[in-house]
Amino acid sequence: MGTPDFAVPILKSIFDSNNKILEVYTQPPKKKNRGQKIKNSPIHDFANKLKLTVRHPDTFETNIEIDHIKKLKPDLVVVVAYGKILPRELLNFNETLFINVHASLLPKWRGAAPIQRSIMNMDNETGVSIMKMVPKLDAGPVLLKSKISINQDTNYLELSEKMSKVGAKLLLEAIDLIKNDKASFSEQNISEVTYAKKIQKTESKINWNESAEKILAKINALSPNPGCWFSFLGSRIKIIKAKRVIGSGKPGEIIGDKFIIACSKNAIQLMELKKEGKNNVSTDEFLRSNKIEIGQLLN
Repeated sequence: MGTPDFAVPILKSIFDSNNKILEVYTQPPKKKNRGQKIKNSPIHDFANKLKLTVRHPDTFETNIEIDHIKKLKPDLVVVVAYGKILPRELLNFNETLFINVHASLLPKWRGAAPIQRSIMNMDNETGVSIMKMVPKLDAGPVLLKSKISINQDTNYLELSEKMSKVGAKLLLEAIDLIKNDKASFSEQNISEVTYAKKIQKTESKINWNESAEKILAKINALSPNPGCWFSFLGSRIKIIKAKRVIGSGKPGEIIGDKFIIACSKNAIQLMELKKEGKNNVSTDEFLRSNKIEIGQLLN
């Protein structure tokens, strides 16, 4: 059970192993982009390439899918960023173990956006946890963990790809432990729990009253999507890449001709941008057709 790109290497690792995949569950196809074309999830497309049976129910609130899985009798259900809450009745199947590949070192960053929140929080490390699923969000006992370091230049896309590969390897270790009756699950320490709330659209607008370090962390956490943005001459400009530099001025003030912008502490230099409706461009390329002025205030 999975949906985004993050889940693809994990599905591939199971497929390439000596384990049998009975079915793949994913989110239903959705309308995407301006043309409103119906688009499958990355897991749906990848499962089709592997010629696996795909199911994409809108809900688990009826008994149709619960009864279907009961009849299927899987030994193990692997859930990776599926995006749906599984009902208690499903998780309580006696003959089926539900495990989750979660993108954090549990109990830290339970919830919907653990990768983004770890970067935004300027954590030095994160990782992947394999846990047994219980009816409470990401609260089940943990079987395995693997740590991954984070630095100030790490962005969401890079970290997500790295974590997905680590998760793929870790999952196969977990499956072997389970198959050989050597799995030992440890309860999470409740006193260390933190929550990774879903990213809200309002969070993507740059607040120049924050420090350069914090703004850069947010840019990296939300890159490439939904991306951090600011207003410039009536257009939204998404920051794809930036770096922290030493500098001072009023928050939001352009203080350098290389598109250096002052924050509450220090400044950031924009390296790659995206104007609404346009492609990503380097700052140099952007400045050839867009004039900026030292002292100009952005919002």
